[in-house]
Amino acid sequence: MRFLFFLLLLSSSLVFAQENESRPLRTSIKTETRDIRKYIPMTNSIRKAFEQGTRDFTGKPGPNYWQLETDFTINASLDPSTQTITGSEKILVHNNSKDDLNQIVLRLDHNIFRADVPRGFSTPAEQTEGMIVTRIKVGGETVDLEAAPVRRNESPQLRVSGLNRTVATITLSNPIKAGGTVELEIDWNTKLPGGDNGRGHRMTQRFDSTLFQPTQWFPRLAKYDDLRGWETNDYLGPAEFFNNFGRFDVSLTVPAGWIVSGTGILQNPKEVLTPKAIQKLSKVLDSDEELTIVGEDEKGAGKSTLSGEKLTWRFVADKVNDFAWATSDRFIWKATRAMIPDKGPIPIHMVFIPERERFFEDAGERTRHALEFYSKLWSPYPFPQLTLQDGPSAGMEYPMVINSNQGAADHETAHQWWPMMLGTNETRYGWMDEGFNQYMNILSAADAAGLPYDLDGYGQRYGRISGSEDEAPLMWSANYAGPGYGFQTYQKTPLMLSMLGGIVGDEAVINAMRKYTAAWAYKHPSPWDYMFFMNHELGQNLEWFWYYWLFTTESVEGSIKEVKSEGEHTIVTVRQDGEMPSPVVLQVEFEEDGPAIKAMQNAKMLDPTTVEVSWPVSVWFDGDRTFEAVLDFGARKIKKITLDPHGRFPDNNLEDNSWPRQ
Repeated sequence: MRFLFFLLLLSSSLVFAQENESRPLRTSIKTETRDIRKYIPMTNSIRKAFEQGTRDFTGKPGPNYWQLETDFTINASLDPSTQTITGSEKILVHNNSKDDLNQIVLRLDHNIFRADVPRGFSTPAEQTEGMIVTRIKVGGETVDLEAAPVRRNESPQLRVSGLNRTVATITLSNPIKAGGTVELEIDWNTKLPGGDNGRGHRMTQRFDSTLFQPTQWFPRLAKYDDLRGWETNDYLGPAEFFNNFGRFDVSLTVPAGWIVSGTGILQNPKEVLTPKAIQKLSKVLDSDEELTIVGEDEKGAGKSTLSGEKLTWRFVADKVNDFAWATSDRFIWKATRAMIPDKGPIPIHMVFIPERERFFEDAGERTRHALEFYSKLWSPYPFPQLTLQDGPSAGMEYPMVINSNQGAADHETAHQWWPMMLGTNETRYGWMDEGFNQYMNILSAADAAGLPYDLDGYGQRYGRISGSEDEAPLMWSANYAGPGYGFQTYQKTPLMLSMLGGIVGDEAVINAMRKYTAAWAYKHPSPWDYMFFMNHELGQNLEWFWYYWLFTTESVEGSIKEVKSEGEHTIVTVRQDGEMPSPVVLQVEFEEDGPAIKAMQNAKMLDPTTVEVSWPVSVWFDGDRTFEAVLDFGARKIKKITLDPHGRFPDNNLEDNSWPRQ
């Protein structure tokens, strides 16, 4: 068999050589033509959604759009001596889908702290036994946690698998009917990791035994949607989350003297706070003054809180997709306010330990600016309060809670829009929350400095990065983006939106994204929804743009190859060596003296001697790599021509973008 295979291989090789001996092999990536792709891929999942009418080409939720809802009632207690949370929860699952659910998928993220699970570029501060589930009931029926997995062709039985992983699956004996509900009951316990060895967000969740910052701390239901059904991506550390919206009613029991903050509104202040603290809280919304609710000298039961051995703090939050909290027996608690358009004042709370107070000196002011600015930029802040929580994680976001000090206050506050209000799938498409966030941070920083925003140069900058083998395309799953995760998830999107602004105008981009925010509030947009929505609002078919930015790592690589005069006409030969096309934008500078500058239809005067002239991206759609831009400004002598003067289109070599050469 081996000899026969060798003969067949040799024969086919000779045929290939004979067929191609007159055709020279390609030795360079430079070509005189290129094929411009003008449409985006439609995957099986988005085609399915279109067929079912849950999404469509308008980019808005379709007439048949639905989403699961999950309502949590959680009772949990913290033992600081063992650093362990012990909890019991009920999850009311509203199956609003058109499917009968034969499985329930759970997210047990604290199992990432075990030694025997897959991980990305994250290292837990401490190895633990993970999230230990001790009881599960579905619809009143107890799940045998020790039962063997269901075998192929075996009738469905109520069993669970994967309790030692970050994703577990409950196989149901009785499906949850479409439109029906079921209640899960789960008991569990988990130790919060601490120490100096943690690397990556969420890998360290306590300072010794005096401050705890629990996140992903309870069993959660995985997201189930119209695109793929259950989202079963493992939690690997760097990539973040995708959760169902619902109501949380959470009771947290801690020793008296410990301050607790968290998602939602405290329901029982008179049962945990001193009258003095309650009286101070009543004044928070009266002015922008920063008030101390619990000071450094108010520690311990009877001072920072009511007296007793243990106290239970109850928080309730509606229409949120997660719950996070923090607690310490050393917290200083300060508060101020933000004025939200069309809503009025809301409180900003800050809890931190005394030795880290310097990190919170400007936190209230920065958070106020962020809340007010983004409320005007996109839509009014959707929640009734916001809390900054001190701890080992100083850059992470949850509904109504940011684990942050003043350093990341603007960035983490911005996440209250994405993904806390628009529930994007961060495990796959991190650019839809982190990338949009980086973009809006640029706008916010300019506003805070009293300056107009400036997105020039950002799009062009991508030309210096394009082609790196470490860069995954934006549409590659963020969970598996490897060493390029940071650039792919955070940094590339502002560059993309800079180029989009260079095509349609920055204000047009912002206005379209404002409408996108309204259309998808408290829902779960996909990248295709965003792309088609923006096309619709901007009045252009931009699929070519989305294809090159989201599905590839290509660039434009524009240059001015030649400039020649023919009478009163000047012909500028522009070349694009990259695979991504872009409009042609030229800035033409004239000598001070000479005949009047004639008007051109596609040109605008910037000042008496400077004109900007542009041609649409469609000039490249015939496949040529060169375009002759004809300037018809009359006999006035041209002093300088610059290609892409605003730096919006990806380009590595800028030296060939001007004439005459510098």
